[in-house]
Amino acid sequence: MDKLLNPDTGLIIWTIVTFLALVFILKKMAWGPLLAAIEEREGRIKADLDAAESARAQAERLKQELDSQMNALEARSRERLAEAAREGDALRAKLKTAAEDDARKIREKTMSELDEEKQRLVKELRQEVASLSVMAAEKLIRKSVDDSVQKDVLESFFSDLERQGKHN
Repeated sequence: MDKLLNPDTGLIIWTIVTFLALVFILKKMAWGPLLAAIEEREGRIKADLDAAESARAQAERLKQELDSQMNALEARSRERLAEAAREGDALRAKLKTAAEDDARKIREKTMSELDEEKQRLVKELRQEVASLSVMAAEKLIRKSVDDSVQKDVLESFFSDLERQGKHN
């Protein structure tokens, strides 16, 4: 225990020299390369962080561009849908007008054909009535009427019927 209280100066000097030599060797051999590797790694991490930040900023810019393009496309599609609806309404109105015109023309043509048919039937009926009247008159008079007299009587009869028809 006495040695612990009275240290040997030679041992202290050699311990200090050995410690300093060890520190010098470690500094040259281990700490230098170790610190260089740590600094290199720190530089790579900073570069990776900068690259990631740059990529994030670029991704954000691309996202904003895509959002604006999507909004523009959506607006364009809404505009096209509205235009198609307007064109559909216009076409529907045009087709309705054309159908109404066709229906009116068909109705007018049908009315004209009906009127012509009515006139033809009235004429046939008048001729039939006239013929029956002449036959009845012939039977009543018991004499034969020649064709020219019959024709004159029929024309007169038709004229009278037409005048009466116009008055009614």
